[in-house]
Amino acid sequence: MSTTDKATTETPDEASPASAAADSADAAAGAQLSTAPLDDSLTGPAVGIGVIGWARWFWRQLTSMRVALILLFLLSLGAIPGSLVPQNNVDALKVVDWKREHSSWVGVAEKLQLFDVYSSVWFSAIYLLLFISLIGCIVPRSWQFVGQLRGRPPAAPRRLDRLPAHTTWRTGKTPDEVLAHARTVLRGSRFRTEVGEGHVAAEKGYLREAGNLIFHVALIVMLVAFAWGQYFKSEGGKLVLRGTGFSNTLTQYDDFKSGTLFDPDDLPPFSFTLDRFDATYEMTGPQRGTPRDFKAYVTFSDGAHGTPQKREIQVNKPLEVDGSKVYLLGHGYAPIVSVTDPTGKVIFKDAVPVLPQDANLTSTGAVKVTDGYKDKDGKKEQLGFNAVFVPSFAGEGMGTMFSQFPALLNPQLMLNAWHGSLGVDSGLPQNVYRLTTTKMEPFKDESGQQFKQKLAPGDTMTLPNGAGTVKFEGIERWATFSVTHQPGSGLALAGAIAAIAGLAGSLFIQRRRIWVRAVTGKDGVTVVEMAGLGRSESTKLPQELAELAAQLHQQAPTAPDPVEETPEGERG
Repeated sequence: MSTTDKATTETPDEASPASAAADSADAAAGAQLSTAPLDDSLTGPAVGIGVIGWARWFWRQLTSMRVALILLFLLSLGAIPGSLVPQNNVDALKVVDWKREHSSWVGVAEKLQLFDVYSSVWFSAIYLLLFISLIGCIVPRSWQFVGQLRGRPPAAPRRLDRLPAHTTWRTGKTPDEVLAHARTVLRGSRFRTEVGEGHVAAEKGYLREAGNLIFHVALIVMLVAFAWGQYFKSEGGKLVLRGTGFSNTLTQYDDFKSGTLFDPDDLPPFSFTLDRFDATYEMTGPQRGTPRDFKAYVTFSDGAHGTPQKREIQVNKPLEVDGSKVYLLGHGYAPIVSVTDPTGKVIFKDAVPVLPQDANLTSTGAVKVTDGYKDKDGKKEQLGFNAVFVPSFAGEGMGTMFSQFPALLNPQLMLNAWHGSLGVDSGLPQNVYRLTTTKMEPFKDESGQQFKQKLAPGDTMTLPNGAGTVKFEGIERWATFSVTHQPGSGLALAGAIAAIAGLAGSLFIQRRRIWVRAVTGKDGVTVVEMAGLGRSESTKLPQELAELAAQLHQQAPTAPDPVEETPEGERG
């Protein structure tokens, strides 16, 4: 049994009419190993000039795989400004800050719609063109693939020895026996077989093109999921003090962003109360202060009249409600502060959340007394206090307030005092954690400096000139939650998995054909030929052909060479 991996070649000048016919048969045998649409220039007359001609040319270019890849690259390139420039639908305040810091670029950015990248005209155009291009690529390939699945393997070429992988041997079995054994061997290797005149044709690897189609369909699914998620998504954040609750209505959120087609009535009705928040940290060693566990204990009610249930929410373990997820994002402290007026009447007492500035929860905030205060002359004013809170004070003698540990080991609160107008009646939005002092004056101490004082829990600060007192009553805990609804996330995940599976199939599955011919030679001995042809050159095809030939050779072994007879006169 001999095997060759190279085809013999002939120059055009040396090719005979018989070899030209064989070449034509070889080309037909190797055709349609791909479902790629055929070039119009090869299958029909050139497209004429005119509106219809240009439309056909444009459609052919748009639905080519080359243009689809270019559009996919442009889509990823177009998403870069959306991550570098703040977006209106994500954080409008950051957009205002960016415009203030880059005033010279505001005009250009607005013309290019850089503050609304994902809803801009140019991004939507790329997105829709890519969508149309993928559909235009998939539909004709799918029909061609269905046709190939319904078709049968083509007949064997006239010259099997011209194919890239070829082997032949002689056997004592009859041609019909050889072909019957060949069909059994090929079917055992999951080849689709077709018996012809003096040969068996087999084909395998149809799933390669199926994987290619699955990959492109999965891309469309991911695009649909992305659009669905962007149009119908919602995400809101809420800071909840221990002992207080949250109801899933639009007015309850501290911040909220949603897709273009989102309807507030789609928010699932539920509520919860934060009963307790626990945080543990590493107490010793090089990782001292590293968080170990955060856990929020809530009383949850599903629906307007749902039965209260005790639930736990942890980082990366959200509470799931009707397609929405409640995530635990962060936590911090809320000093309880009380303020009295010059007459000793308590006009303010509340837990004031402060925002962490570092890993040890050094936090800043503001205490705003908007109503009920009158100075010693009876004049109505508003009070404001800039606050710095540290759970474990470590700045003694250094003039600074910073924490050395995130737990409450040595809590301290630093306040400086202002009086005047907080500007809350102007109608302009304000940051509740920042004090606006443009219309306020600071309280002064005896040296003429701004009055400020560091307080421990239970300490009282007396304002200058009998303006009242401020007491650090205690400390409360708070946690921040994010309620998100991403309707297309499951579909996007399914599309991503399908895309990976399809890509793997298109890369690792090889479309190939095997032919076995068995004919009776001039000496009456059966000659067996096997040859293979793949869609692309691969070292696996000759190896696979050799393995199949070895299996067939066991059923149809090589016949012994004929013994030449010696004339009687030469015998000894």
